[in-house]
Amino acid sequence: MWHALATPWGTIAYDWDGARLVRVRLGHVPGAAFAGDDPAAGWLSAYFRGDPLPCLPPLALPATPFQARLRKALLAIPVGTTCAYGALARELGTSPRALGQALRANPLPVVIPCHRVVAARGLGGFAAGLIWKARLLAWERLLARECAAERLVMHRGTD
Repeated sequence: MWHALATPWGTIAYDWDGARLVRVRLGHVPGAAFAGDDPAAGWLSAYFRGDPLPCLPPLALPATPFQARLRKALLAIPVGTTCAYGALARELGTSPRALGQALRANPLPVVIPCHRVVAARGLGGFAAGLIWKARLLAWERLLARECAAERLVMHRGTD
């Protein structure tokens, strides 16, 4: 069932089947109910508030073994950083073009952070549009800087 969730950049929708997160859409889905009290709503709300993230909600299984490997690789890219298509393609033993197609088919953007993969010169593509990609990357860079500054203050406070 599709649920709608307000974010700083507009409504997103997610499909929670009662046991797992199936899909995320960055934008409005007609007929989506307001976000429920489920693990997907909790995770997405925390992400867009900049709160510490809880464990990932239960996710729909990847459709192929390659998608499982891709998912694992994407989850390993730290918040606030990016990885080039070419580097990730080499790591996964595929071509950058095939990688781009697999990223475009990611049913769980934001949760499985395909937006962190960028071109050698520029953003590259993003199924939800480059405005969303740029906003997500800027948001994560801000969160990473704030987290680093907080760690520095905490460290200096222990001296």
